[in-house]
Amino acid sequence: MTIQWFPGHMTRAKREIEERLKVVDMVIECRDSRIPESSVNPLLKSLTINKPRLIILTKRDKADPDITAAWIKALSDENTQVLALDLFNDDVRTKIVDGCKRVMKPKFDRWLAKGVRPRKIRAMVLGIPNVGKSTLINQLGKKKVMVTADRPGVTMALKWASVHPELDLLDTPGVLWPKFDDKTVAMNLALTGAIKDDVLPLEDVAFTAYSFLRNFYPGRLEKRYELEVVEDPIVFFNNLAAKRSYLKSGEADLQRAMATLVREMRQDEFGAITLERPA
Repeated sequence: MTIQWFPGHMTRAKREIEERLKVVDMVIECRDSRIPESSVNPLLKSLTINKPRLIILTKRDKADPDITAAWIKALSDENTQVLALDLFNDDVRTKIVDGCKRVMKPKFDRWLAKGVRPRKIRAMVLGIPNVGKSTLINQLGKKKVMVTADRPGVTMALKWASVHPELDLLDTPGVLWPKFDDKTVAMNLALTGAIKDDVLPLEDVAFTAYSFLRNFYPGRLEKRYELEVVEDPIVFFNNLAAKRSYLKSGEADLQRAMATLVREMRQDEFGAITLERPA
């Protein structure tokens, strides 16, 4: 399964990011807590491999806490700090500034040994569309520094923001890669709203959502719709259409039933769930 999807502004952004990396000290990489692996852009990962890194697992409140803890352990190393945050409720400002200082400590120690006083940290914020980059910057700055919206592709240019006496941030557009060769990655991005609805067929996304919920959270699926969780997704969507009175020309409106499941999964109607586990 190869899906081509690379808007022109993302091509330009990739070039600008590569150039601006030369003037930043570190990278703050935002990932979605529900899909910590699928929400990594491999193109940007290769560009930033030599930079100190603070990984922020955003939308912590939407993810299974036990699996999030496992991801934090799996992703942490000597050059990488990992934080899981609810950007609207956690003490984002303190936690991120402290995290950046921990990441930069080895470099600061080298500067001090040479008699150079550490200056304000310059960090680039990276992540896929709709992962929470601009929200993070606004929370850090205690004001609306960046335009935000619950849809992919809002931030279109690279912008500096002075958010703290010890930290300047460079916000970047959410950048996806030229094609999705891995069907699982594509579906995970679709189920969390990282790519627009017209990129993938609704039926494929809905079947994937149903299969995942049936395998990992069947009790929540049954409780939500008060329907038997059966093996065949077509049977389930027919039953859901009948229960909700979704009709089109006198027939069960399966498209509407499928759209309902996908929408309600994105809206957290099944509770906190995580779509992938660490190896």
